[in-house]
Amino acid sequence: MQTAREIFSYRKYWAKRFGPATFLPMSRAERDELGWDSCDIILITGDAYVDHPSFGMAIIGRVLEAQGFRVGIIAQPDWKSAEAFKALGRPNLFFGISAGNMDSMVNRYTADRKIRSDDAYTPGGMAGKRPDRSVIVYAQRAREAYGDVPVIVGGIEASLRRIAHYDYWSDKVRRSILLDAKADMLVYGNAERQVVEIAHRLATKEPIEKITDIRGTAFIRNGLPEGWTELDSAHLDTPGALNPPMSPYATEEEIRISLQPGTVTEGERTASVNVVQFHRHTSKLDREKTVIRLPSFEKVASDRVLYAHTSRVLHLETNPGNARALVQRHGERDLWLNPPPLPLSTKEMDGIYELPYQRLPHRVYGKEKIPAYEMIRFSISIQRGCFGGCTFCSITEHEGRIIQNRSEDSVIREIETIRDSVPGFTGVISDLGGPTANMYRLACMSREIESACRLPSCVYPGICQNLNTDHLPLIKLYKRARELPGIKKVLIGSGVRYDLAIESPEYVKELVQHHVGGYLKIAPEHSRAGPLSKMMKPGMGSYYKFKELFDKYSKEAGKEQYLIPYFIAAHPGTTDEDMLELALWLKQNGFRADQVQAFLPSPMASATAMYHSGKNPLRKVTKTSEGVYVPKGLKQRRLHKAFLRYHDANNWPMLRAALRRMGRADLIGSGKHQLIPSYQPVGTGQGHEGRHGGKRFATQHTGLPRFADKKTATRQRGAKRPPRTLHPGSPTGTGKRHGR
Repeated sequence: MQTAREIFSYRKYWAKRFGPATFLPMSRAERDELGWDSCDIILITGDAYVDHPSFGMAIIGRVLEAQGFRVGIIAQPDWKSAEAFKALGRPNLFFGISAGNMDSMVNRYTADRKIRSDDAYTPGGMAGKRPDRSVIVYAQRAREAYGDVPVIVGGIEASLRRIAHYDYWSDKVRRSILLDAKADMLVYGNAERQVVEIAHRLATKEPIEKITDIRGTAFIRNGLPEGWTELDSAHLDTPGALNPPMSPYATEEEIRISLQPGTVTEGERTASVNVVQFHRHTSKLDREKTVIRLPSFEKVASDRVLYAHTSRVLHLETNPGNARALVQRHGERDLWLNPPPLPLSTKEMDGIYELPYQRLPHRVYGKEKIPAYEMIRFSISIQRGCFGGCTFCSITEHEGRIIQNRSEDSVIREIETIRDSVPGFTGVISDLGGPTANMYRLACMSREIESACRLPSCVYPGICQNLNTDHLPLIKLYKRARELPGIKKVLIGSGVRYDLAIESPEYVKELVQHHVGGYLKIAPEHSRAGPLSKMMKPGMGSYYKFKELFDKYSKEAGKEQYLIPYFIAAHPGTTDEDMLELALWLKQNGFRADQVQAFLPSPMASATAMYHSGKNPLRKVTKTSEGVYVPKGLKQRRLHKAFLRYHDANNWPMLRAALRRMGRADLIGSGKHQLIPSYQPVGTGQGHEGRHGGKRFATQHTGLPRFADKKTATRQRGAKRPPRTLHPGSPTGTGKRHGR
C-alpha cells in the first residue's frame, strides 16, 4: 500500500505562537480573549460543541489547532439567516461544515419517517436545533455570509452522500450533496489527512479549485486530465443487456471496427476512445491514473438496475490499496471522487487522541446536560474501521475496513487522564472500543493481499484464512486497564463481534469475567439464512458457540449474566415467514424484545441499494440477476416489528390476522408451542403499536426482570450510549448502532 505524509510532520503555521485554546472560541468575545484578530478556519456543526474526542468537530478542530491554525467553532447556528454564520467574522482560509456526528435526517426521523422528540447531541436533548439536510443549509448560509471564502463539507452526512444516492425520506435518488450544497470541495471518510493538507495548501495561497490530488476528496472537474485513462464501469461489471465491453487491450484497428455506427452506445464510444488514446503508449493500465466512469445521475435516477450496478462498483473501489478514482456526470458537470484516504498509523492515532481536549461541553452551556456526552464521557476509542461488511451499515464506506489502532500506552494514558481530571468520574470506564469491541490489532496477515483484496468482508461467509484473529493484544490491554490504581471497572460497551470472539476463548473469558456489567449486547440480527445472507451476517451457529462460552465463564466466575441480542425488522430479503420463524425462535429461547427497530435505508449502504432496486449488489448486477424481496409498505414493516414483540398484547390482533393469512392459525392459542393467545386483554389492541422506536434489544424473561423503560435499562446495564450515537472517537461520525 502507498504511504502517506504523517499528519504531524507539516511545518506549523505562524499562528502556533498563540498556543492551544482552553476551548476553541465560539464568539468574537472569546476569540478576542485569545488575542486573535481573526480565525483562520471556522468549523460549523449541527452538534453542540463538546471538547471530547468522541465528537467529530472537536477532533478536527484540535488537529488543525495542532498545525498552528486559529480555529473557531459555530455550533448549532440559527440557520434562518446568515447572521449567525458571521459570529466569528470572516475566516482567512475556509469554512468546514458538518451536520454533526449523525446524519441530520437519521437524527430527526425514525424508520417510519416520524419526527423524533429528542436530539442527544443538543443541550437538554432538545429537538429541532438543526435543519433537515444540515450540510446543504449550513453551506448555503456560509456562502451568503462570506461569498468569497472556500466552503468544504464533510462528516457522515456529506460522506455518505458523495455520489448520486437513494434518499429514503424523499423516496428518490438525489444528486451528490456537493452540488446541492454548492460547496467547493467535499471530504469523505475520516477527515484528518484531507483537512490538514487542504489547510496548509490554502495557507500558501493555492486556489481551492487547483487542489485536486488529495485522496478522500470530491470536487467538480470538467474534462479528463492529461495522462489519465477513463474506463466505463460496464467494463468492470456489465449492468444488463449491453453490448459486450471491448477489451482494454484491443488493437486500434479492432476498436475502430467496433466503433462503427450501431455497434456501441455513445457512452461506450467515449470510454473506448479514451482507452485507445491511452493504449497507444502502454499495454497495462496505471491504476493511479485511471478513473472509472459511473452511470450518470440522470441514468441511476431513472434506472434501478443501473443504481444497483453503481452501488456495486462503488463498493468494489473502497480499498485504499487498489481503489481507483470515480467520476459521475451530473447534468453538464462531472463529479470526481479521488480514492479513499490512506489509514492512519498508530503514531498518528495516538497523536490525535492525546491532543489537549477539555473532555467537557463548552462552558456556554452551563449546567445543561448533553445526553450524548453523558453517555460517552468515560469511554475511550481504541480503534477505527470495521472489516465486517454488514450491508446495512456504512462503516466501511466511511471509515474503511482496515483497522487503525492506538497503542496500548496511549490508551492507558487516556484512562489516567479521565481518572485524574474529568469531573464526576467514579472509577468506571464505560467502554474501550470502536465500531466493534474486538477488532483491535486484527488485520490481514499479508500486506500484499490486503492491498489487492476487493472482497467486501473479511468474516463473511466465513472468516478469511488470511485474517489474523489473535486477541492477545486486546486481552493484554484489558488486563492492564483494569489493574490501574483508581479504576474499579472497565466495561465494554461497544458490541462484540462474536464470530471473531469464539476464535479466542481466552478473550471471551477475560471479557465475561471482568468486563460485563451483568448484560452484554450482541447482534445476531436474525435467525434465518435468507435475511442473514443479505445482511452478510454469520449464522446462528456462531451465536450458540459464543453463548456456550459466555455461560461457561460466567458460571466459573460465580456471576449471573445475560446476553442481550439485537434483531432488525423489515431488512431487505426478509419475508413474513422469516419474521414468524424469528418470533418462534425468540419465544422458544425465552426472549422478549423490549424495543425493536426496523431497517432504515441509509445513503450508500449496500442494503439500501437492495431496498431501492430490488437487486442484490453483492453479486454481478444485470436485468436478470438475483432479485431481493423487500418489505416496504408501512403496514408490512409494522407487522415485522410486531413479530419481534409477539408478547405485546397490543400487537396480537395484527399477528392473528397475519397468521391466518399465512395459513398458520395453528400458532394461535395458549399452548407451549403456540405464538400468541386467542383471547384479547381488555384495553389492548385498539390501535396501539407498543414501543417500537429507539434501541432494539431483547431480555430473557425466564428468571430475569423485564426492563420497564429506557432509563431502567440504562441503570441495570451500566453506562450506555444514546440511540444511534457514534462509537467513541470517530472524527466524522457514523450513526452506526453498536453490536453489529
